[in-house]
Amino acid sequence: MILKGRQRDILEIAKAEGRVLVDDLSLRFSVTPQTIRKDLNDLCEARSLTRIHGGALFPSGTENVKYEARRSIAAAEKQAIGKAAAGLIPDKASLFINIGTTTEAVGEALSGHHELMVITNNINVANRLRIYPSIEVVIAGGVVRGSDGGIVGEAAVDFFRQFKVDFAVIGASAIDADGALLDYDFREVKVAQAIIANARHVILVADSTKFERTAPVRIGHLSQVHTFFTDHCPLPDLRAIAESHEVTLIETGRS
Repeated sequence: MILKGRQRDILEIAKAEGRVLVDDLSLRFSVTPQTIRKDLNDLCEARSLTRIHGGALFPSGTENVKYEARRSIAAAEKQAIGKAAAGLIPDKASLFINIGTTTEAVGEALSGHHELMVITNNINVANRLRIYPSIEVVIAGGVVRGSDGGIVGEAAVDFFRQFKVDFAVIGASAIDADGALLDYDFREVKVAQAIIANARHVILVADSTKFERTAPVRIGHLSQVHTFFTDHCPLPDLRAIAESHEVTLIETGRS
């Protein structure tokens, strides 16, 4: 397929930001939404993008979208998920918070809690919560990933194995219809597995764009989760898996 100049530009935007929306592109290029939809359809037919409602995703299967772009993807949905998940966690609880922009939204929503012990390998979470005197923050040691402030590696794995906490808040870069939870960095996955193994209640937080992506490294399975917060779950097979394994599915985008 030979791409038009605008289509090449759209592809570059999608690669940088992870997602493009019809309305935004229509304004940016001063063309009609119908024209943009045709561009996106052409790019999706060429397997350069993956179509979603209202736009398209850059379908990277081996490398994650850049951190700042990930923060902007489904930002309102992540905020709602974060608030709902934080509501499940009582005062005086101990918890892990893993790497991820949605887990960071949970961290932000915990600022009004009291007497929490938050153990994290996410520098962004630690930096936001450290200012609250009623929250004790414990941070893992290990290799700091420059791209997003995540701490990964064997030292971080060993660190989390020292604890047994009330809750774990984890994310995933992609979720398959068979219930597999996936990520890009095997070092991060090993930390996530240690977090899951050492928590009494595992909370998965992931917005619905994660159902439209793929990633190469397996974290675990939905059956290992106790509560799953998302804005919307469009996959009947995943709903069935959640029900059969008694995973509480909470959709924040539904009234």
